[in-house]
Amino acid sequence: MLNGKTALVTGSTSGIGLAIAQALAQQGAHVVLNGFGDAAQAVQAVQAARSGDTLVEHHPADMSDPAAIQALMAFTERHVGGVDVLVNNAGIQHVAPVEDFDVVQWDRIIAINLTSAFHTTRLALPGMRKRNWGRILNVASVHGLVASSGKSAYVAAKHGLVGFTKTVALETATTGITCNAICPGWVLTPLVQKQVDARAAERGLPQREAERQLLAEKQPSQAFVTPEQLAAMATFLCSEAAAQVRGVAWTMDGGWTAQ
Repeated sequence: MLNGKTALVTGSTSGIGLAIAQALAQQGAHVVLNGFGDAAQAVQAVQAARSGDTLVEHHPADMSDPAAIQALMAFTERHVGGVDVLVNNAGIQHVAPVEDFDVVQWDRIIAINLTSAFHTTRLALPGMRKRNWGRILNVASVHGLVASSGKSAYVAAKHGLVGFTKTVALETATTGITCNAICPGWVLTPLVQKQVDARAAERGLPQREAERQLLAEKQPSQAFVTPEQLAAMATFLCSEAAAQVRGVAWTMDGGWTAQ
């Protein structure tokens, strides 16, 4: 389906990003990974999943730094090819009440979770327009649609990412480029695992009970969404069948936003 296409997935050395990268490689795409995790292990995982002799590269760009993002895009163009599939997945979290929220953490969350998507998109769009084909997938969150206490920066960034998605979709509506957001509920990624660990430590709970309580507060299915399920959705959004799915904030949240 994606033979000969180039996919760039930010924040892809683990979790959702890595699963999406593996799924795109399986569809025949060349893949550029990004992130501060174990790069060699991530590259190996994507190589194991790939279809044919596709390329797999990694670039460690700090997604809070516009110059580093520019270098990432140039690296991709030079080593793999122009970006056809852009997956903006990089994200960080910090939890605190607004009046106690660390200013540096606020700025970094907005930069990585929102502003980085602007920079990658603005740099990818000219090539996509030239080829009249592209898929931009922004991994937002249910927190792009609803809020939770203590997560003001994350909620603000993800709401902004959903709005940005809609604007890009309108600006590319008559082209072969689509832009959509995926909005997961609880996924047991390293980011969420930290919240589970914190809950277990604060309340003296076993891990399983901390997980159960976390899910019970928000997610009616009482089950985590898996990275593989989200990767399957991403693959669909890259397909021809999704050519008229434009500007959507597509939830996969176990019923969270149905309440």
